[in-house]
Amino acid sequence: MSRYTITVTGTVTGQVRSDPDAVIGYDPPLRTYFLQAFPHEETDEPALWLGTRDHAFEALEDLRHAAISHGYDFMPLPHSVAIKLVEDQKTGNRPPRDGVLRELLNRLNDPG
Repeated sequence: MSRYTITVTGTVTGQVRSDPDAVIGYDPPLRTYFLQAFPHEETDEPALWLGTRDHAFEALEDLRHAAISHGYDFMPLPHSVAIKLVEDQKTGNRPPRDGVLRELLNRLNDPG
């Protein structure tokens, strides 16, 4: 799993803020990009945590659109980080899961 520190901006509790310690990366087992920002002061869980499901965001553009829909943005993304993320996806993709593991993931990802 790759992890890169970036700055995410957004509206948190009605105020425009930025998180210079946000994390973006690629998760090979889930085959998705992810984004974490604005840790909660008491629980340390991020207020923004995208990319927790299998194939959630297969393109950086999709991750950005999801962040924007939640009131956040991480652009401009440093060019060096963008290049590394694309490389991480190319080298980290694994073959599709079959059998029991695939069935388990489907059950975990099914909200109903």
